[in-house]
Amino acid sequence: MSIHTQYENPLVSRYASRSMSELWSSQRKFSTWRRLWVALAEAQQALGIGIDDSQIEELRSRIDDIDFDVARAHEKRLRHDVMAHVHTLGDVAPSARKIIHLGATSCYVTDNTDLILIREGLQAIRDGLASAIDALGTFALRYKDLPCLGYTHFQPAQLVTVGKRATLWCYELILDLGEVERRISELRFLGVKGTTGTQASFLALFNGDHGKVEALDRMVAEAFGFASTVPVSGQTYTRKIDSLVVSSLAAFGESAHRFGSDLRLLAHEREVEEPFETEQIGSSAMAYKRNPMRAERMCSIARFLSPLAIAAGQTAATQWLERTLDDSAVRRMVLPQAFLAADALVTLYLNVVPGLIVHPAVIGRHIADELPFMATENLLMAAVQLGGDRQDLHERIRTHSMAAGARIKQQDGTNDLLDRLKADPAFESLDFGTVLDPTHYIGRSPQQVEAFIRDEVDPIRTRYPSAVGQSREVHV
Repeated sequence: MSIHTQYENPLVSRYASRSMSELWSSQRKFSTWRRLWVALAEAQQALGIGIDDSQIEELRSRIDDIDFDVARAHEKRLRHDVMAHVHTLGDVAPSARKIIHLGATSCYVTDNTDLILIREGLQAIRDGLASAIDALGTFALRYKDLPCLGYTHFQPAQLVTVGKRATLWCYELILDLGEVERRISELRFLGVKGTTGTQASFLALFNGDHGKVEALDRMVAEAFGFASTVPVSGQTYTRKIDSLVVSSLAAFGESAHRFGSDLRLLAHEREVEEPFETEQIGSSAMAYKRNPMRAERMCSIARFLSPLAIAAGQTAATQWLERTLDDSAVRRMVLPQAFLAADALVTLYLNVVPGLIVHPAVIGRHIADELPFMATENLLMAAVQLGGDRQDLHERIRTHSMAAGARIKQQDGTNDLLDRLKADPAFESLDFGTVLDPTHYIGRSPQQVEAFIRDEVDPIRTRYPSAVGQSREVHV
């Protein structure tokens, strides 16, 4: 059947990286099952179970050689995915058939595989976040001194700088990075726990030797680079782990949505724009359009990612006693797609941020339109220091401001407040040039950027040196 006659997941075909798609592929999943069976057999052999080297070698030689058609046929007959793959592997490793999956329950391969993939996926997102933080830090430092309008309620407010605003975006990613790092550091293997988590089958296998059961659990975990296993479990590891992991990815989605939304607002103001390629088309009808499609895509994917945390949380909350299978289908969808969506957002960050386009002339015009109003308090204080009456001066400024505001809204849109004040004898002695220098209204923005880069961004660059200077291309 042609792929064009079936639905294909756009996270795979359009948005996520090839490496993240491969991580959650069937090939990677089932070859990891086979590696787990090899590791189990090796550990059991080392602890005295009668397993031959030739059996282990036969299993190892078939790790990546999977006949998916045969597996599909077995599953159709058996209605059990793990047993289907046990039989598929046994078909090509006949000498080892009887020791495959010895003492284990299905969750030995399914849950441990998920934990392996989760760890690798988190590491990829971690590295991507570090690269995005580096890129935003570079951007912030470059524009730390460029004044721009601040906006509260999306209304003009006290001046900030372009670089200072970028630190807000960057700091949220730093918080996200911390959460992802925590999830990685606290992630444990399920290990070998058995059908209800009691390890009863393994205790029987080792004739009641508790030490060997504990050693088996430890050895299998160490074979896959895990320092420890969960201390207790039912048949599965607690789905609370999934909930915490997906929540950390969804939190990153929140930051991405905020960043994308801010870019869309700034694009409307024509102050900052995302990259726009030479032959890129903004609209099929309006040829002049330059739409912020990357920022819009970022918001759209983030909107998909965030609710996945609800599904993961509900799954954790509705598990019954030692396990229930109603977690299976939802986890098959939620876990891969959460990572694919987060990876797509990383790609967008690393495509957009290095190519951000700042328009100082537009920013300057917007400041010129609003700064006269913001400067009135400074003008008032300066005029009082020159001997003026504060109450009289306040009333004059209020009257001129109302008139200038009416002209902006009702006439040609020009702010003539400064001309009005300069023409008023009460203000004729003021140095308007000094009072209206935008750099006098940005507070400690440049110094805050410098301190932020030094104290927050540079340590991350030191921890993840390979993340510095990275960029990515979007697929479409």
